[in-house]
Amino acid sequence: MSIDKAVLAFAGIMILVSLALAHWVSPLFLLFTAFIGLNMLQAAFTGFCPAAMIFKKLGVKAGCAFD
Repeated sequence: MSIDKAVLAFAGIMILVSLALAHWVSPLFLLFTAFIGLNMLQAAFTGFCPAAMIFKKLGVKAGCAFD
């Protein structure tokens, strides 16, 4: 799995987890969902993605989006 796919999978899992927490625990967890979305949006424009840097340090092979 490349960093690109790992970042997308991680973001998707975190969105689903935050939506489940918003449903069963507190609607305030929707703020976490919004944070994830904003982070994905800024990564699309700037190329800076903290999750990609973490996956790179963990040894996940490089893709082409987050070099």
